[in-house]
Amino acid sequence: MGGLVVSTATGWVASQEVVEPADAGVDPVRLEALVRHVRDAMATFPLPSAQLAVARGGQLVLNAAFGDTDLTRRYVLQSAGRTVVASIAWQLLDQGLISLDDTIASIIPEFGTNGKDVVTVEQVLTHTAGLPFAPLGYPKMLSHDERMAAFGRWRLTYPPGARLEFHLTSAAWIIAELVWRRTGVTIAEYLRTRLCEPLGLSLELGVPVERQADSVAPMIATDRTSDDQEVDPWGPWYVSRPEILAAGEPSHSLVGTAADVALHYQAVVHSGRWSPEIVAEATRVRRSEAPHGDQLYGGGDIPTHMGLFTTISGRYNGSWLPTVGSPATWGHGGAAYQLGFYDPEADLSVACLTNGYPLSGYDYTRRGVSYLVNLANLAAATVS
Repeated sequence: MGGLVVSTATGWVASQEVVEPADAGVDPVRLEALVRHVRDAMATFPLPSAQLAVARGGQLVLNAAFGDTDLTRRYVLQSAGRTVVASIAWQLLDQGLISLDDTIASIIPEFGTNGKDVVTVEQVLTHTAGLPFAPLGYPKMLSHDERMAAFGRWRLTYPPGARLEFHLTSAAWIIAELVWRRTGVTIAEYLRTRLCEPLGLSLELGVPVERQADSVAPMIATDRTSDDQEVDPWGPWYVSRPEILAAGEPSHSLVGTAADVALHYQAVVHSGRWSPEIVAEATRVRRSEAPHGDQLYGGGDIPTHMGLFTTISGRYNGSWLPTVGSPATWGHGGAAYQLGFYDPEADLSVACLTNGYPLSGYDYTRRGVSYLVNLANLAAATVS
């Protein structure tokens, strides 16, 4: 295994102290409009609880909790946590431990079966590798040997690079294995020791069952009318099972507060642990097209602009990111009413999390879509 190069940068550490918005160049009146929008959603959907955090210039200007929660309660991030996973991959790229042109099989030989030997790191990071629903379920995900056996069984759905389709069940497992092969630590350990402890964040992957009740907001249905209603077993409700959350599926099982998410974006830019060059390379548009697949799993007819495991606003927004911010804004939404992004021109990061989910797992109603669109735009507009 290759050696891990740890940044020697010092200085920036996340602080929970909230500064005056005006002192950070954030309009307090517009910030209050954003708060009202989230507060209204609490009653409209209804949502059991939520957190909202806004940061600029490395500092929090807002850290608010709504409903049955507090500022220390952590939420299951779902896809909103992919930017954290992305940032780990960016560090490996930054340190020369992997390259975009590397084939996955050259690092993970077990993967190179059934025509997958040509799949590259870049294709995995851009959701174009050709195996969007390669299965790896519980309890097999707990065993490294079982995971490698699953890698060997996986088959391509389409030729690598042929189309964009969100790799919900496969991409993050591949990234996690790249971390292990190149650093000798699990992705959960890497997150804890290389990111969270040095940066002062409480993000965590693989929370033990016995600690979940006291530290993680439980997922609650916003539209349940009876106990026998069914949910999508492969949607967001999959990680509502304590043992699944504890297993640490890396693409959806991260937990953290809204402040963690907002400050993680700031850390990528301000901590010195990522070079400006890798951030620029990772957050430029590499693929722009309407994602293939069912709407419930990220498909649609509006173009999504992909960087390296993160979505980007681009000239024409289509990725749950603000339409009034910079085209270089990057981030990720999460099921069902979650959002996080960073606008590099404004140096503004925003995160809104909740533990309320419809039984379908996603909300594509006019009300649900407008909530996220308006949330993103109100947040972006807090900086002129």
